[in-house]
Amino acid sequence: MSETSSKEAPAGQALADEADAAGLPTSPEALHARLDALGIAYKAVSHPAVFTVEEAKALRGELPGSHIKNLFLRNKKGRMWLVTCLEDRQVDLKALGDKLDAGRLSFGSAERLMTYLGVRPGAVTPFAVINDKGGDVTMVLDSGVLEQDPVNCHPLVNTMTTALGPGDLVRFLEAEGHTPQMLDMD
Repeated sequence: MSETSSKEAPAGQALADEADAAGLPTSPEALHARLDALGIAYKAVSHPAVFTVEEAKALRGELPGSHIKNLFLRNKKGRMWLVTCLEDRQVDLKALGDKLDAGRLSFGSAERLMTYLGVRPGAVTPFAVINDKGGDVTMVLDSGVLEQDPVNCHPLVNTMTTALGPGDLVRFLEAEGHTPQMLDMD
């Protein structure tokens, strides 16, 4: 894993990030610029692509903080949720649907994910709300995520991790018009 500061990346990294972000409405660099504009401190780390929690665990070693998984969900009426929880949470979609008063939940398609959140499967992240300008997706945040510092999130691609303080994650979500619905998923 290679580390970059919040302001600059190694010369070759910028090209790799652009390739990863090709076709995305917002690049990792644009996301980091937004964090800079909000005065949010973060640390960005580049790494090989990861698609599962197991792959991320094997790659990261002792990287401190909260590690998350993100579920892009929808119900039969077409309402959508982005649920960010601790990576080891066992999520019962039926029980979650009841807690959210959503009815039966299922995973949103890759096409729907790109249309509303502007990311591909494997790169789902709370940062993706930056692309939901219509406010079509409800952000749900497991309160356990905020119990460790930092919170580690993909910055719209799965070849990087951006770490920021838990309060700063909430501040970003609020600034993007997606104040999270807090949920105790313990």
